[in-house]
Amino acid sequence: MTLLDFARGPAMQWSLAILVFGVLWRLLGVVLIMGKKDLSKPRRNRMIVDGLATVATRSLPVHQFEKRIRFQHLSGYVWHIALFIAVLFSAPHIIFFESLLGIGWPHLPNSIILFFATIAMAVLIALLVRRTGHPVQRSISNADDYVSVVVVIIALVTGILATSHFGARYETLLAIHLLSVEALFIWFPFGKLMHTVFIFPARFQAGAAFGRKGVRA
Repeated sequence: MTLLDFARGPAMQWSLAILVFGVLWRLLGVVLIMGKKDLSKPRRNRMIVDGLATVATRSLPVHQFEKRIRFQHLSGYVWHIALFIAVLFSAPHIIFFESLLGIGWPHLPNSIILFFATIAMAVLIALLVRRTGHPVQRSISNADDYVSVVVVIIALVTGILATSHFGARYETLLAIHLLSVEALFIWFPFGKLMHTVFIFPARFQAGAAFGRKGVRA
């Protein structure tokens, strides 16, 4: 069995199994926590409106802090959008998604994918450097923050190398990229990358809960 066969076969199967099990396990934990009934009398009954409003407002920085966090806020949007395009509109990725979901969609040229992947990688590295150099961010960061950033950077770097056929045989580059993505899959449910799943439901729940108490989230 070659390294590529291993990456495409057992490693992919196990990493996907761990990813799915881990995500479902975390979601089950959230459901069980939310199952506790609130016996207090609601100040108002607009849970859906308050929840959706909080999803929208929390996506923008608080006006009082905007100048201090502008770089973090804008760079965060840039790297997420660039990553979204690079992951969802790359032809090999679409083939992979189609094998799992049974549906596909049009892809973008490799040159465009490389451009957005490079942007995502550069911004993420800049954010990592800022995290290590900023005294406040450094003090509130833990191993999870760094591991979560590093596994994404490695997946981006290996993907860029594989797409550009640079540095080694394509089969070797592809195998390394697949293994890096599989490491990301395994880490995903247990680290802060899980915010991808939790971010909007958490904002909605906060808005609904605070709205029930008659206050703004």
